Amino acid sequence: MTISLLLAAVLGGCAAAPVSGTAPAAAEKLKVQVLSTLPHDPAAFTQGLEFSGETLYEGTGLVGKSSMRAGPAGAAPSVRQDLPGLFGEGITVLGPTVWQITWQDGVAIERDAKTLAELRRVTYTGEGWGLCHHDGRLVMSDGSSRLTFRDPVSFAPTGGVDVGRDQLNELECVGDSVYANVWQTEKILRIDAASGRVTGEIDASGLLGPGERGSADVLNGIAAVPGADEFVITGKLWPKMFRVKFVPAP
Repeated sequence: MTISLLLAAVLGGCAAAPVSGTAPAAAEKLKVQVLSTLPHDPAAFTQGLEFSGETLYEGTGLVGKSSMRAGPAGAAPSVRQDLPGLFGEGITVLGPTVWQITWQDGVAIERDAKTLAELRRVTYTGEGWGLCHHDGRLVMSDGSSRLTFRDPVSFAPTGGVDVGRDQLNELECVGDSVYANVWQTEKILRIDAASGRVTGEIDASGLLGPGERGSADVLNGIAAVPGADEFVITGKLWPKMFRVKFVPAP
């Protein structure tokens, strides 16, 4: 083949090459707009937070201090069950029951949603961090960049997506999105549940005043308010919860 023919073939091949798809849209930048503040137990090492109707469920951690609680937001819990010997993590309410996972114990506890009494335990492999439910399945984080989907009855894994961001922690499922606290930061990610793509980054910094930061730990706890485009957020050992909206950042 002559040089001219070779060059023509190369150029022709380039012309016929498919054009790559457009890049995904950049994540929307959002901030927190505080609507009101509510009291929060400063001894609660918050690991999971979720509304069911007007009842706010909270799962707490640390061995010897782990618990499940439920009651009106901002009030003392109406019902509480401790979790001795285990390190509690994320929770989610599924109709008449509540799932509570554990950090490194490989145990998930299913509870009665009214009494919080333990109904059964199942085992899983790996760490448990956050939990929510979307489209008939559980969504679970393990501190990595992956969200694992699980069967809501057997707790068996059924798939998952990679988000591309590490240290995904407490989760909240809203519509087709998963909101995830990022451990050791004051950032919340909004994630497309189907693809794992990050569609929003929420700056939740500056909620606690200097005098409240002393014994408080990291931001962790996000619960969508039913019937409103609002959330209640808090953190581990925080003295307050905040009812907020996520609005565009300037």
